[in-house]
Amino acid sequence: MTAPLIRTDVADGVFTLTLDAPDTGNALDIAMTDAIADALERVNTMADVHCALIRSSGRHFCTGGNVKDMARGADLMAGTAAEVQHRLRTGLHRITRALHGLEVPCIAAVNGAAVGAGFDLALMCDVRIAGQSARFAESFLRLGLVSGIGGAWFLTRIVGVAKAMELTLTSEFISAQTARELHIVSRVVPDEDLDRECAALARRVAGNPPQALRMAKRLVRESAESGLPAALEMAASMQAILLCGDEHRTKVQQFLAARN
Repeated sequence: MTAPLIRTDVADGVFTLTLDAPDTGNALDIAMTDAIADALERVNTMADVHCALIRSSGRHFCTGGNVKDMARGADLMAGTAAEVQHRLRTGLHRITRALHGLEVPCIAAVNGAAVGAGFDLALMCDVRIAGQSARFAESFLRLGLVSGIGGAWFLTRIVGVAKAMELTLTSEFISAQTARELHIVSRVVPDEDLDRECAALARRVAGNPPQALRMAKRLVRESAESGLPAALEMAASMQAILLCGDEHRTKVQQFLAARN
């Protein structure tokens, strides 16, 4: 029997997706891509999930595309340009759309290498925490390629166009510390503490009132891409809904009770 490529678990309001193909560096072939997309596309339907966590087994977070498949023109790379384009749209892009469409926050726990599409996978998450030995590269030009999974869209919004251009055009590897300085990751922790720290953060996030949590994520994301008038209108609408809702009333009562 073929070993599963991912593992999933739900506990304490957290949906944990573990990439579990360490022999390939968790490379994104068709089978791995479909497994990840299938799992992520279920999250918004899970009422008991309030945060998602993506992590990996083995030495690396995700090494991107399988170079051996590229050399053979196999798997994701098989067929004509039109066939490959269709496969990207209906395969890899499912991951992009699913992660960007998650209603709950998503945390990436990055160990080892996050390279190419593996780097882009981490960039699609809302928060990234790195182990101290993690390293990152938008490395497509090393293989005569560009990011086919949407990395340019995410990277420019995180580090700005100029730095995104430099990272893309040089394909340079950067350390976890440099990634933190560029705001690619928000925290660097000892490798042995990575899973514990990320799981604790995910549980803390998941413990927030569910409706307010989802609105908070949406407000931050959409405010980053809208003008002030639109951001204020969205903030007022969301706040009015929450102020008149049971979640808010319950939290106020708990706050007052704790002070007495």
